[in-house]
Amino acid sequence: MTKEAFAEAILALTDTLYRVSYSLLHNPADQADAVQECLRRALQKRDSLRHPEFLKTWLIRILLNVCHDERRRRAREIPVGEEMPPACIPPPESDREVVQALAGLDERFRLPLVLHYIEGYSTEEIARILRIPQGTVKTRMARGRSCLRRELEERGLGYEGA
Repeated sequence: MTKEAFAEAILALTDTLYRVSYSLLHNPADQADAVQECLRRALQKRDSLRHPEFLKTWLIRILLNVCHDERRRRAREIPVGEEMPPACIPPPESDREVVQALAGLDERFRLPLVLHYIEGYSTEEIARILRIPQGTVKTRMARGRSCLRRELEERGLGYEGA
């Protein structure tokens, strides 16, 4: 794959990268930094991509690593002065409660749900991205849906999803 074709392909996936980073990082500046670092690493390591058909999976794996690095870095920082509230891109009004409930889930349940229901990945692809068995992905998705259902019921919202 030429450098130009590679750059074009990864730029076409930036919306997906932002949505995935949104599920892990709650500060828009951190999300933008993570996506930018992911794209930088991908361009730098593009020769290590053996199978171009797995470009999207490969990019998301890089992004997950960058997001985890950022969260570890943030955990070591000591806030000075007033702590700023986490800012995020507001979801559409109709989805606000669902997005808040989803954000409240543990990452191990939230990430497979985002990758499957928002990004459209199969459980097999998610297993490859997260480097866990496919059965674990299915279990986490089932538990995540259960927790999400419970959370929405507590908020007084009926949830009719799977």
